[in-house]
Amino acid sequence: MPTVHVDLADRAYDVIVEAGSLSKAGELITDANLAGKKLAVISDQTVASHHADTLVAALKATGFAPTLHTVPAGEASKSMSSVETLCREMIRAGHDRKSLVVALGGGVVGDLAGFVAAIFYRGVPFVQIPTTIVSQVDSSVGGKTGVNAPEGKNLIGAFHQPRLVIVDPETLRTLPDREYHEGFAEAIKHAAIRDAAMLADLAALDPASRDVPADLLARNIAIKARVVEADEHETLGIRAHLNFGHTIGHGIEASVPYGEMLHGEAISLGLKAALFLSEKHTRFPAETSAQIIALLEQFNLPLTLPASITTDSVMEKLSRDKKFDAGAIRFVLLDKPGSAIVSHEVTSADLHEAIEHLRN
Repeated sequence: MPTVHVDLADRAYDVIVEAGSLSKAGELITDANLAGKKLAVISDQTVASHHADTLVAALKATGFAPTLHTVPAGEASKSMSSVETLCREMIRAGHDRKSLVVALGGGVVGDLAGFVAAIFYRGVPFVQIPTTIVSQVDSSVGGKTGVNAPEGKNLIGAFHQPRLVIVDPETLRTLPDREYHEGFAEAIKHAAIRDAAMLADLAALDPASRDVPADLLARNIAIKARVVEADEHETLGIRAHLNFGHTIGHGIEASVPYGEMLHGEAISLGLKAALFLSEKHTRFPAETSAQIIALLEQFNLPLTLPASITTDSVMEKLSRDKKFDAGAIRFVLLDKPGSAIVSHEVTSADLHEAIEHLRN
C-alpha cells in the first residue's frame, strides 16, 4: 500500500493509495485519530450514484454517523451559492464544530467541500477521497480550496489542508472516457516539471484501460507533496511551478461557460502554449516538447484552440489570474526536461503569440 506523507508540521497528513480503500474508509479515518463521529459526506450526484453507498456503509460499520449532501455534477457547482446551500444543509443536519467533512469526488467536489470545511463553524477538519485522475494526482493534495467567480476560476477560497487523503484507483473504472483522459494533463505536467523519466511511463499506459498502477499515482502525488512542503502558501515561487500550463489554460477555461471545456482539456492547450514559450525563452528542446505533445494526443486531449474562443477573451480572463503579481506576469517555463522556472521575461505580446499558436 503506497503511502505518501505530506510533512507540514502540525498539519501533516498521509495520502493512502490502495485499491479497495474506499470500502475501508471508516477504518482509515479511525486510524488517523480524527475526532468526532459526525461526518458530512459531500459529493456530486453522479459520483454519489456510483460510490456513496459503499462509503456510507464503511463509515457506519466503524461507528460514524454520516449524512450525505450532493450537488449537481460539473464546474457550475463550484460557486458561492453551492457553499451557502451546503453549509445550511449541514447546520440543519445537526453538524457543528466537532464534525468532519468528507469530500467524495473529483476536483470540483474536493475544492468545494474543502472550502465549506474551511469556513463552517470557522473551520472543521476534512478528508479527501478523490475519484478522478486529476483529483487523485493533483487537487486533493496541497490544501488549496475554493470556488469560481464569473470573473475567473478559483478566485474565492482558502488554504485548508486535509487531515487524510484516501486514493482508491478502483473508483476510476466508473469514469466516462472524457473525464478519465482529462486528468492525465496534470500527470504529464508533473513529469514535465519534476520527473522527465515519467514521460516514458505515461506513454506505456493504455488510454483505453482503467488500470493505473498505484505506484504511478503515488509517484505523482509525491511530486505535488514535495512542492507543497517547500512552499505551502506559494510565497517563495516554488509552488508556482505547479502552474505550468495553467496561466493560459485557466484563461481558456474561463472563456467558455463553466463545464463546457474540462479543466484538463484547457490545461492541455495551456501546456502546448507554455512549451512554445519555453522553446522561445529558454531554448527548451523542441524534441522534448514534441514528446510531451504526443502524450497529450495519446490521451485524446485537445491541442487546437476552437475558433469560437477569441484571443482577446483569453487575454482578458488571464489578466485576472492569481499568477499575476501587481500586474506583472509571472509565467512558468521549462528550462530543461523535468525542470521548471518562474520567468518575468514573458510579455503580453508573447502571451498573445502563444494563444495564436494554439490555432495551428
